[in-house]
Amino acid sequence: MNDYSKMFDLTGRRALVIGGASGIGRASCFGLASFGAHVICGDIDFAKAKDAAQAIKAEGRSAEALRIDLCDPASVAEAGQAVGVPDVLVISPSINVRKPLLDVTDEEFDRVIGLNLKGVFRALKTFAPGMAARGKGSIIAFSSVRAQVVEPGQGVYAATKAGTLQMIRALAAELGPSGVRANVVAPGVVETPLTQQIKQNEAWYRAYADKSMLRRWADPSEMVGAVVYLASDASSYVTGSYLLVDAGWTAADGRFTPPLPQSGAANRL
Repeated sequence: MNDYSKMFDLTGRRALVIGGASGIGRASCFGLASFGAHVICGDIDFAKAKDAAQAIKAEGRSAEALRIDLCDPASVAEAGQAVGVPDVLVISPSINVRKPLLDVTDEEFDRVIGLNLKGVFRALKTFAPGMAARGKGSIIAFSSVRAQVVEPGQGVYAATKAGTLQMIRALAAELGPSGVRANVVAPGVVETPLTQQIKQNEAWYRAYADKSMLRRWADPSEMVGAVVYLASDASSYVTGSYLLVDAGWTAADGRFTPPLPQSGAANRL
């Protein structure tokens, strides 16, 4: 008989979280450690990565810090040598340039693509082969609702998030026979440094909150459940998935609330 009480247990597993110094990545580090994983907090900001690891250890859990720059092939290769083969790989870093597509420069395009898409590719190339050779592993990349729905100013960012989704789906198909699972988490609007520009504009901030069914933004901690689920045996038959954590953003129109009749009244429309 299965012991379902242990399906989320990550004891004895090593989880590398790239982008673990802040935002969703940092929250994921704490969440994975809380379920027993030894967490490697990887980030380009090594000082903040060390702070995250020390805070986790202060709670009596296991963690270490690692410097990794997804835009630098040498840095990623060095991280691969230092880490070896993790049981769980989480990839969260992203940047954005919010401007009309036809105003985006070549340099801006390359910068966004270079981290959001090529950086993910580098991480996969470095860590996935060892997982496949071992015959087990869980890869979790962060995409976005922008992989499905867009708005003005999000052209390049949305392209990277759709690209991440399709790249992970292809990898899931390729590595499934080797026992490696690969999935994507797609947040809605989350209170992170990436969304600071929106938070500074009250009308914009409120409009985003009202777009979701819950009428609010998410805290980074609210992405942790999805990460722990996909990292654990609770999702042992889940791969190639696009797990939306968006408070219904993509499920509802949300642009207009129609004047519905009062409860009990006949609706003739």
